[in-house]
Amino acid sequence: MTSAHDNSFENNFNKPWFATYQCYGISPNIHMPNKDTSLIDILEKTMQNHPNRIASLSMGRAFTYRELDLTSRTVAAYLQELGLVKGDKVAIMLPNVIQYAIVAIAVLRAGLILVNVNPLYTSRELEHQLQDAEAKAIFILENFAHTYQAISPTLVEYVIMCRVGDMLGKVKGTLVNFGAKYIKKMVPDWQIKQFSWFSDVLKSNPALYQRPDLTLEDTALLQYTGGTTGVAKGAMLTHGNLIANILQIDALVDTSFNQEEREREHVILTALPLYHVFAFTICCLYVFRMGYTQLLIANPRDLDAMVKYINRYSLTFFIGINTLFNALVHHPKFREADFAKLKVTIAGGMSVNSNVAEEWHRITDTIIVEGYGLSECSPVVAFNPIRIEHFTGKIGIPASSTDVVLLDDDERPVALGERGEIAVKGPQVMKGYHNAPTETLTAFSKTGYFKTGDIGVMDDKGFIKLVDRKKEMILVSGFNVYPNEIEEVIMQHPDILECGVIGVPSDSSGEVPKVFAVRKNSQLTEQALLNYAKENLTGYKRPRKVEFVDSLPKSAVGKVLRKELRALEKKE
Repeated sequence: MTSAHDNSFENNFNKPWFATYQCYGISPNIHMPNKDTSLIDILEKTMQNHPNRIASLSMGRAFTYRELDLTSRTVAAYLQELGLVKGDKVAIMLPNVIQYAIVAIAVLRAGLILVNVNPLYTSRELEHQLQDAEAKAIFILENFAHTYQAISPTLVEYVIMCRVGDMLGKVKGTLVNFGAKYIKKMVPDWQIKQFSWFSDVLKSNPALYQRPDLTLEDTALLQYTGGTTGVAKGAMLTHGNLIANILQIDALVDTSFNQEEREREHVILTALPLYHVFAFTICCLYVFRMGYTQLLIANPRDLDAMVKYINRYSLTFFIGINTLFNALVHHPKFREADFAKLKVTIAGGMSVNSNVAEEWHRITDTIIVEGYGLSECSPVVAFNPIRIEHFTGKIGIPASSTDVVLLDDDERPVALGERGEIAVKGPQVMKGYHNAPTETLTAFSKTGYFKTGDIGVMDDKGFIKLVDRKKEMILVSGFNVYPNEIEEVIMQHPDILECGVIGVPSDSSGEVPKVFAVRKNSQLTEQALLNYAKENLTGYKRPRKVEFVDSLPKSAVGKVLRKELRALEKKE
């Protein structure tokens, strides 16, 4: 495994992508700060240097770095006053609202470990993650309080309840909160005995804050990712891992700006959820390190509102996934927007369709630059150069200070042009999975490379094309979905004998889960089973298709053969 400040890759110039670095002016190596540095140092520097700049834009509210500094220090002091100590975990179950950044930075400033939680999780999913993470506190939006209410009240010691309008000012905030609860009916009834309001937490004394001693090696984030066993695992990302990835992203983006442009204020669209590591690192950590502005989109499905914000604010950066790009290029008002300042469009999470990329280029005059990453890698592993002349359909070249090898089944490197499992070594690679030493061990090769489970081909310029997945995960709108977890839920239905789950193509989300099931009771309908799954799985994990069969293909030892289910699906 690679430490957060491992420089073993430096001066290793015999890699095919080094010539591509030179061609596009990308620095081959990042320069890590000294070992006693943490994310706090980087974020506080920005807050002190640019107090009057806008850190976040949300629902018409401009939130400055000065305000971010004060509120995050206040919340950090509150967490320390609760008795939480270095290494304790704090969960954040918030959508893209101003409170997210405040709490995330507060947790880091208090020396604690951040645990990102999907607000749309079911109670079952939430309980597993909080239990596995050993979270001591949770910040949760009131809209999702009913989900938390259904789990054990003793699981987490401290519950802090946020409301959508908390940071929008007294008058507007009150109106927004009233509208969300009583007019739009967005806040289901809930009852939790012990909790604190976020608005009261902000009345704490920031002077009580004590700066912790942190190093590059300290864990900053537990980012949960699906497991091959169907149980989510927490990737332990250190301050060094995340700082490295910020610098790697900067090495890439830096090539599109001169020094004067680099130091200006820039707005970055933040429609992808911040609990997803791709958005967290780029739209939160990188943006705040640079002193830029995140334009928060709380509901990316409301395209009319998003297009209105795009028209109101001049974007420099657009971060998205194929699903979002596809929806926008077909929105009539998006075509009328002013993209004069747009310089960078970055895609991740799932492959971008070439026809979507072409239409995006035609409308915005910017090329979609695809990248590749994983939760275990903070997440960025590879990117196409920002100044690339055309959409490549590839995931790009390895990030600065990153070594990528493609391995065969015996962990031997394959030749250029041959298929192999993508394996990664670099300062952004996690230190391991939380409380999962066996899974950590098997995740790395004998030579210390993280094995991604993705199959790729590298050309003579170092560009990698994804061709297959070794893991049997399903990729739904950029989210990893593991068949085992869905199968486990479906098997709990009293009328199901056995089942198998695979991913099938979808025009809107890339893939969707499909269930092949053997019924005990022939009266069970497809819709009834889909409704059952809906009660137990968050949106992107829910099967969209069901096919009842008489039997499932199995191996000699009785394991369901998903490969044969995929072959069966193709025949149909």
